[in-house]
Amino acid sequence: MWFIRKRPAGRDLLPALGVIALLLSGCGFRPLYQSGGGSDEAALATIEVVGIKDRLGQQLRNLLTERLSPRGRSARTDYRLTVTLNEARQGLAIRKDETATRANLTINADFKLVALANPRLGTFAGKAHSTISYNILTSDFATLSAEKDARNRASRALAEEIRLRVASALRNPRAFSGPPADQAPR
Repeated sequence: MWFIRKRPAGRDLLPALGVIALLLSGCGFRPLYQSGGGSDEAALATIEVVGIKDRLGQQLRNLLTERLSPRGRSARTDYRLTVTLNEARQGLAIRKDETATRANLTINADFKLVALANPRLGTFAGKAHSTISYNILTSDFATLSAEKDARNRASRALAEEIRLRVASALRNPRAFSGPPADQAPR
């Protein structure tokens, strides 16, 4: 029959996407990666990442520096990011002889972003965590290698989460706690 024709599936979707785009632009939605805002590359490049203790901390600092300023750090420092890490392991899949065959590696990060250029902003603090599982094998070397890989994956996930949260805080100055009591404006 002539009135029951198959239409391409994408044609019905285009008007709906246009309406959604108009609604989102009307409510003030702006993409996080849009340039020209508080979280563009130039603003993220002004963040100094303070050294973090231990090897895992060094890896996380390198990942954060790389993600915050992929084209190199800015000459000026407007913000300082400090991170502290806690690591824990938990055995899973316990055999009858009470040995674990699987483990969870959980890394918790407490971070604080301090506004140096504008002390009235104060600080933005947050917590991030990552839990990665790995196998405990009969070979010690294989187990150490699996644990090292899990630690690398966890640090990459933490770096990405911290970067996203810091970028959104730079986009929204109300996320900062305000000046410390001794620096409050009079």
